Amino acid sequence: MIVTDLAAVTRAHGDRAIFAELSWTIEDRARIGLIGPNGSGKSTLLRTIAGLEPPEGGLVTRPRHLRIAYLRQEQEPSDVPVMAMLLGARSDLATIERDLTAVGQRLADPAVTADMPRLETTLEEQERLLHAFDRAGGPRLRNRAEGLLRELGIPRDHWDRPVAALSGGQRKLVGLATCLIGDPDLLLLDEPDNHLDLQRKETLERLLAEFDGAVVIVSHDRYLLDDTVERIAELEPAAGGARLKVWEGNYSAYVVQKEIALRRQQQDYTSQQKEIARLEAAVKRFELWARIVVDERHIKQARNKQRQIDRMDKVERPVLERRRMALTFRPRIRGGAIAMRLEHVSFGFDDRPVIRDADVVIQNGERVGIIGPNGSGKTVLLSLMAGERVPDRGTVWVGPSIERGRYAQHHETLDPRRTPIETLRDVRPMTEGEAVAKLLKF
Repeated sequence: MIVTDLAAVTRAHGDRAIFAELSWTIEDRARIGLIGPNGSGKSTLLRTIAGLEPPEGGLVTRPRHLRIAYLRQEQEPSDVPVMAMLLGARSDLATIERDLTAVGQRLADPAVTADMPRLETTLEEQERLLHAFDRAGGPRLRNRAEGLLRELGIPRDHWDRPVAALSGGQRKLVGLATCLIGDPDLLLLDEPDNHLDLQRKETLERLLAEFDGAVVIVSHDRYLLDDTVERIAELEPAAGGARLKVWEGNYSAYVVQKEIALRRQQQDYTSQQKEIARLEAAVKRFELWARIVVDERHIKQARNKQRQIDRMDKVERPVLERRRMALTFRPRIRGGAIAMRLEHVSFGFDDRPVIRDADVVIQNGERVGIIGPNGSGKTVLLSLMAGERVPDRGTVWVGPSIERGRYAQHHETLDPRRTPIETLRDVRPMTEGEAVAKLLKF
């Protein structure tokens, strides 16, 4: 059964086509990994499939009662408690509950109870709504929510906290639980493994294996794609907008097929270019003869050769290797031997401790990895090191000439109203050309 069909769909941002004339069919129980370079339109395509954004052209067709769940790339902070967010995700049950409340109010009306036909009609409606509530899993909803939260490793004392109080990884897990609690037919996941620790990634893989519907997952983790998908859909950048190509197999199978296809395309491109060069040389030769000796045959032959070139299905030059990000960690100033020292640092929110008596020495030039389960305080520790938070106790000592910078998990250190060029020039004085040159390296 087809769960979603895209026919000649076009999406654009201003005058820039993100993808054009894109056609794709997603079948029931499909396991698809959607890949492509950053900015190629993967998130836009998911939102289009989910029906959150209409296409500028083309048609998206879905069955009438299809249930779609969409997990956003970044989970917005919310003051809604975790459990309330899960229970509120079932809007169909909320509608039935409102109708049941309205029926209950009518049954309490003496005018209804005194009128036997109206009473019978209201009781029949109540019975119908109760059956619908039961079929939709209403009586089991809270148990289902509690089971998902336990399975995803959200501690019991976090269930009544606002979502905004959770770590980035925990927010992602709550978002995933919100998607799963509705038992969707089509699950659209935009980088669901972002911010997850290793144990939660294993849980994610298991939940996807147990899921009975169709899944489209965007991820840059080749191991997750190897373990969870059976097909790869690749968005390839092109001048008129990205093109979609579907490959059978998981990510490892895709890599092999892609390499073979690129080598074959390179051979075809080289052969065609040689043929074009031969024909162009013949055109020039016949045109020269036509100028020397007035003969209509030479002119016709030149035109025929040019038509051969024009009628060719041109093979595009393959991109065998895309530009890599020029990322380096070389300080402008040498600094001292010790870059940073934390001495008996403690920090907490209200009466809940997060960091206790942290003692760390980071030597200049060291590369240090911070690991731990979701919600253990990794981001808080980095913010203390960056000077964005002040410890409740202890000291954070920074070496002479050491400049600190933090790449934030949710990009909250960036102003979305500023352009990339303005953002760079806010950090350090530079010309517009220097800012552009630096951005091109990434």
